[in-house]
Amino acid sequence: MEMSILIFLGSLVLAGYFLAGYPLWLRLIPLRPLRVLKDENHVPAVTVLMAVHNGAEFLETKLENLLALSYPKDQVRIVVISDGSTDGSDEIARAFAPRGVELITLPRGGKAAALNAGLRHASGDVIFFCDVRQRIDAEALRQLAANFADPRVGAVTGELRILKPDGAVGEQADMDLYWRYELWVRARHSALWSLFNTTGCLYAMRRELCSALPPYTLGDDAVLPLGAYLRGFRIVFDPTAVAYDYATQSGTDWKRRMRTLSGMWQTYRIYPRLLLPHRMWLHFFSHKLGRLLLPWTLLAAVIASVFLPNSVWKWAILAAEAAIFVAAAIDPALPRRFPLKRLTSLCRTFLVMNLAALLSIKVFFVSPLSMWGTTKVDRTR
Repeated sequence: MEMSILIFLGSLVLAGYFLAGYPLWLRLIPLRPLRVLKDENHVPAVTVLMAVHNGAEFLETKLENLLALSYPKDQVRIVVISDGSTDGSDEIARAFAPRGVELITLPRGGKAAALNAGLRHASGDVIFFCDVRQRIDAEALRQLAANFADPRVGAVTGELRILKPDGAVGEQADMDLYWRYELWVRARHSALWSLFNTTGCLYAMRRELCSALPPYTLGDDAVLPLGAYLRGFRIVFDPTAVAYDYATQSGTDWKRRMRTLSGMWQTYRIYPRLLLPHRMWLHFFSHKLGRLLLPWTLLAAVIASVFLPNSVWKWAILAAEAAIFVAAAIDPALPRRFPLKRLTSLCRTFLVMNLAALLSIKVFFVSPLSMWGTTKVDRTR
């Protein structure tokens, strides 16, 4: 058999496993959920850490949100770390000082440096990490903290729900489908033993497990919890702890995806042990590492298809590949109610996500700080 056929079939099989085989296997495997010994009367002392860079648009509302959480007031400290903000964020935070909000100001150094400063300042048993934009449900912190009654739990994350205009179609609808799949996987992994990351705007950790982040870390919500996981603790998912975010504006999600995927590459460089056998290795390979390997397997399949022996099958394969690329290319020009819009949008979202995964290796060649940017959101609702 020609080498091009072997490469094409091998790449296609591996891509098919990442896309469909693993989700199907995860759905069908017998599952005896590993229970978390959660106790809602467990209310450890918590320090809330929120790193902010030019977040004035959201900061006042977010601080009011945090102060309204239904958690014993004498058990919570709220610390804002301003990472070189120049838009009035510092002044907003200082106005909350009489209500107990603490402010740390730093020169611009990135989120990792800001969180490291916050960790040095933190106290109590649990650190609650959040971001400036998302609104947190009043019961979320109590629900997260209750999981730490189980001594096996090192970190816990909740469910992020997306607020978007009614009837959203196209790119955002596709991303919503992807996020619902991600939440389902997290629930399954948590029931088996542990997740591999958390939602950055809504997670908590035992303070003694929080190590300093390497400079310019992009994915604190993976690096910090995985440090606990590699020490034998669980990272669990608790859907009763909820936060709400706005949908990203169409076309503005690219930089966030690049940052997330680049952060995954950094994580494997920081923790090479993840590539060796561990309790959840097969799930880690299939879901997390597979997300970075998928575009390379697809690229190999596309290149190999060009060199397949001449046959009806070769031209059918090339025609199908071309149709996907054309559908993705014309999608932005199609009206929202065009009959094939959902199909073209799905093709475009799929290609954009995989292109972002391909290009995410640039984190090894450019300053990670340059990959930070403000995510634009739709606040019309």
